[in-house]
This record gives sequence, structure tokens and C-alpha cells, in this order.
Amino acid sequence: MKNRNSDKLRSLEEENKRLQVLLHLAQNLQTHLEVDKLLQATMEEVAKILFADRCTVFLLDEEKGELWSVVAMGIEKGKEIRFPADKGIAGHVATTGEILNIPDAYQDNRFNPEIDRKTGYLTRNMLTMPLKNKNGEIIGVFQVLNKSDGPFTVKDEELLTAISQIAATTIENSLLYEEQVESLNSFVETLSAALDTRDYITAGHSRRVTLYTLAICDEMALKEGCCEQVRYAGLLHDIGKLGVPESVLFKAGKLTDEEYQIIKKHPAVTRQILSSIHFPRKLKHVTEIASTHHEKVNGKGYPDGLKFEEIPLGGRMLALADVFDALTSRRQYRDRESLEKVWGIIEKERGESFDPEIMDIFLEISSKRIVEILESDQHKRLNHAELESLSAVPFKQILDLKLQDDAPDAEDDQKILQLFDKYYLRQY
Repeated sequence: MKNRNSDKLRSLEEENKRLQVLLHLAQNLQTHLEVDKLLQATMEEVAKILFADRCTVFLLDEEKGELWSVVAMGIEKGKEIRFPADKGIAGHVATTGEILNIPDAYQDNRFNPEIDRKTGYLTRNMLTMPLKNKNGEIIGVFQVLNKSDGPFTVKDEELLTAISQIAATTIENSLLYEEQVESLNSFVETLSAALDTRDYITAGHSRRVTLYTLAICDEMALKEGCCEQVRYAGLLHDIGKLGVPESVLFKAGKLTDEEYQIIKKHPAVTRQILSSIHFPRKLKHVTEIASTHHEKVNGKGYPDGLKFEEIPLGGRMLALADVFDALTSRRQYRDRESLEKVWGIIEKERGESFDPEIMDIFLEISSKRIVEILESDQHKRLNHAELESLSAVPFKQILDLKLQDDAPDAEDDQKILQLFDKYYLRQY
């Protein structure tokens, strides 16, 4: 009787531990939306839970008839594994839906040793299980390799079956999310390109403003979510110009007061247009950021006359990037303004139009990155190896050299300045 109670207690403890493992895994998986991060988290958790050396999640690409994994433990990051969906143990499981618990991989004629040969890894035992969506369709395969204390057990199979059910649902949702993100990206890029096509004088402006703003984000080490919102806002910040008559938008001469008032309405129109687009919750500030790119920190901007902290951080970034690009862009009727003149105009607006902190951060951006953004429409013509010498040179250093009364004495400074000017003046 005592032994029976002990066995029952041990069984309950194991079941409780199993439930805790599943709860922990489910909680962890819910924190990831991107497929690659989700897969990485899943593999690490499963390997730890089953005391295995490696774990790989292969997804089924029905169009190509292949199994693939964008991330795999023990495989170089960014290196994708792909093979026919009917090949090897994983292929057999994907085709039949069977669970295969193989104690000695090399004794099973379905095992494909090709990956071992390529990687130098030695597979001993393996547990492979299909991943099925809520409709019971196979969307991939779980493969766990080399349990540390011998072959995988029936308990391991039961645990991995439960994990697979949780993971399959989460992975399918993640894939659907990524499809939505790709659709939104495509929509936004197309919308932004359509604006540039209409406003041929400032073609590429929205893209360059976005790149400058993302460079500021990187210098500030902002979270990925913040940078993503800024990227969308940058691409769409001038979408309100669709509401500006072409006779005003493309006028060559000076605008009348009435025409200027029409132009000034475009941020409000941007807000109106973007408010009608359903952005995901994590992009909820895109509209606000995009529509505040003409606000000034002194409260004299438009459309709402906001001051400093009332303007979202992304809006303050866009304000500086927008003006910098406008002043450094080439036009059909003129070349770029000199860099000294450009920054002189911006410097006069320190604390008036622009946030001084963001100005200082902009000056820390790599000169190489500034050149690559300035000449982003000529990307294929750039000598990127040559530009590497500017990668450790902050933009401020270029400005300081240019603002000296005399030409720089140091040979290194001369070379840096000559290289920057070569691209800024497009003499390449």
C-alpha cells in the first residue's frame, strides 16, 4: 500500500512538472510574433525540456514541396536549410504524419546522413513528430536530436506531442501575422512610391527621410518597435500632399500666402488619410508621428502648434530629417547646397524648429551612412569598399573640417574630406 501511494505521488509530481513545463513554454511562445524568433525560442525550450542536444523545427513549403528551417541549433545564423519534403526522417514524418522515435539513427534506412556530413555533426538518436494545425493539416516537423541520457522515451513522446499542439497553433498564427506584415509593408511602400511618382521634383524624398530617421533611431539605440513605427511614419509623412493641387505643388516660383496656406494643410491631410488605415496595435502611433513632422519645438509649427514634449519623439526626428533632405537634395534646376550652408540653416533653428538633442545625435551618424542615404538612388554605383573609411567618421567631424578657416593640415583629414565631397558633389 505504501509503495503504491509513493508511485502515485511520484506520478502526480511528474504530471505537475509536465504541466508547468507546458505552461512555461506557452507563455514564452506568446511573447514572439516573428517566425524566426518564435522558432528559435521553441527549439531552445524543447531541447532544454527533453535534455536533448539539438532541436530543429522544419516548416512545410507546399509550393516548392520542401521542408525548410530559417533557424536551426548548431547551424550558422542566417543559413537556411532546405530539402525535398519526402526525404529523410523529417520527410517521412511530413508525408505520413507518423511519430518516429529512433534510438539509433544510422541503423534506420530512412535516415539521411547528408546534413551530418555537411556539418560534421553525429546524430545518435532522434525523436521526430509532425506539427499539425487546428484543421489537422501538417505544417511542419519537430525534430529533436541526441538525448543526453539515452534514447527518447514514451514520456518524451507524450510531452513533445503536447508541445507540438501548442507550438503548431502559435507558429501558424505567426506565419499569418508575417503575411499581414508583408501585405502592410507592400501597401505602404507602394503608397509612398506613388507619392514620389506624382511629386517627381522630390522623388525619393520619403525614402531618404525614413533612412535618416532610422539612423537617428540606431544612434539612440531605440527598441525595434519604436523604430518600426518611425519607419512607417517616415514613408507616409507626406501622403497628405495627395490633397494639394498640382498647380501649387509644382509651382516653380514663390508661393503666394494663399498657396502657402494650402501647402500647410498637408500634415493635417496626412493625419486624415492615415487615420482611416487600420494599423496593428504596435503601430498605433504612426499617424501621430507622421502628421507632426512640421511641428516646431517652439510651438510655432503646424498643424497644431505643439511644443517640445507635446511633439512625439518620432515627429521631432522627422522634422530634422525632412529639412536636411530638402536642403541636400539635388533638383532639376540646381545642385546640392553646400554642406556648410545646409547645416548653418539648421543650426539657426536649434531649439526653435528642432530638438537640440536630436540635432546632436544626428551629428553622430556615420559619414558613410550619410553618403549612402544621400546617394541611395545611386546605390549600385557607390564604391562601398572605398566608403568603409568613412564608417568610423561621425558626420560632425566632416562639418568641423569644412567649417575650418583653412584647409585641414593632417593628411588623413584631407583624405576623409575629399572622399566625402567626392560623393556629396557626385564627382564619381
